[in-house]
Amino acid sequence: MYTKAYIPFRGYYSSPFSRWQGSLQNENAIELGAKTARRWLAHKGFDPKMIEYVVFGKTIGQHHTFYASTWAGAMLGAEKVPAVHISQACSTSTTCLNYAALSVETDSLGLVFCLMTDRCSNGPHTVWPNPMGPGGEVISENWLMDNFNSDPWVGLPMIKTAENAAASVEGITKELCDEIAYRRYEQYQDSLKNDREFQKRYMFPVEYKISKKETGILEADEGITPSTREGIAALKPVIPGGVHTFASQTHPADGNCAFIVTTREKARELSADKNVEIQIVSYGFSRVDKGFMAAAPVPAAEMTLKNAGLTLKDIKAIKTHNPFAANDAYMSKKMGLDPMTFNNYGSSMIFGHPQGPTAGRCIIELIEELLLLGGGYGLFTGCAAGDTGAGMIVKVTC
Repeated sequence: MYTKAYIPFRGYYSSPFSRWQGSLQNENAIELGAKTARRWLAHKGFDPKMIEYVVFGKTIGQHHTFYASTWAGAMLGAEKVPAVHISQACSTSTTCLNYAALSVETDSLGLVFCLMTDRCSNGPHTVWPNPMGPGGEVISENWLMDNFNSDPWVGLPMIKTAENAAASVEGITKELCDEIAYRRYEQYQDSLKNDREFQKRYMFPVEYKISKKETGILEADEGITPSTREGIAALKPVIPGGVHTFASQTHPADGNCAFIVTTREKARELSADKNVEIQIVSYGFSRVDKGFMAAAPVPAAEMTLKNAGLTLKDIKAIKTHNPFAANDAYMSKKMGLDPMTFNNYGSSMIFGHPQGPTAGRCIIELIEELLLLGGGYGLFTGCAAGDTGAGMIVKVTC
């Protein structure tokens, strides 16, 4: 449990997410994340010199990945500040925030800047020499597709791990997953009401190159699939006999997000409203049975609650990273929740999954929902590659 780690009110942002091969497909995610963060800091009137350490999260290789963290720190204006690069698949944002909170809690650091970014588009292809292979044939890997399609420890594609979790609990059917998928689409539509009023509370536009002389601005999510209940129900399962269609799973995306994590006093100083406090309360993690990734959010959530000394009755809002509908169905069955009542205003199943910043955007939306509810505790939990999960509880006082 943390007692000293705070996030300034509006001391965070998320860019819009763009479906892969969209407007951000040619941007180096390191550069785009850093330059967007620098523009955001200037927009807020924050001096980058206040940053004591940069925690940089990214999962998919980009040009100059070796120097990613320090290069990003320099580009966002913290050029004399050390940095660390964290990569933990879909849990990257949660782990970055935990690292920052731990540093503040132990008085090691007073202000940490967490920047998470990724580009699933045009993923790199890596080649290794293999002189002992037939004819010296090289070993190659597509960073994105090969790893989505096979965990080397489990030997299964990610969707199969979701099907395994679904099959392990009675009552998780295609019909239930279809209903969850449509409900998530409805909830995302709520974030677009009144000219995207909810999203504009935290979303910061991205500038990207169209040509050498022309720059584009991405102000809203790109590539959301219009859906109807009937259209979703008509889709066939991706795996014959399974419960997931293309509508009840997420899509790869590109984007970035950032947080300031600091002391209570500094957070108050930087907050857009000094009467609002946002505290990081606890962190939890899990690793479940081999090939059951979609089950991992449950033990992660349970550890997070236990570490905070709370129960679900104390939680006002819940947000999940749900790459598959089975994630939310399984969690609901195991924890006694109604799957139609959490993930208000959207989730990664609908707005997409750039990996590194995905959980960060979910936590930002959780904070904003708590603000609308008048404060309280919020729980985030989600799965990650390798049958792992991570959770975090935040408390909003307003």
